[in-house]
Amino acid sequence: MSTEVLERPEVKDAGTGPELFHYVRKDKIAESAVMGTFVVALCGETFPVTKAPKPGSPVCPRCKEIYDSLAD
Repeated sequence: MSTEVLERPEVKDAGTGPELFHYVRKDKIAESAVMGTFVVALCGETFPVTKAPKPGSPVCPRCKEIYDSLAD
C-alpha cells in the first residue's frame, strides 16, 4: 500500500449535521465521480464522491488525525 493515498478531502452527503469532507485514495476520486462507485475514507466511511471541497471546507476530524499521523 502506498502512502500516497491522500490528495484532497471528499464529501459524504448527509441529511443531518454539517457536511464534512473526508480523505480518500487519490486514484479512486475520478472513478467514483464518473461511475458512482463507493470510496472508503481513512476513517472508514464509505460513500460515492459527489462534490469537491472548497477552501475552508470542514474536514472529518478522524480522517485528519489519521492523515497527520501518516505524515510523521
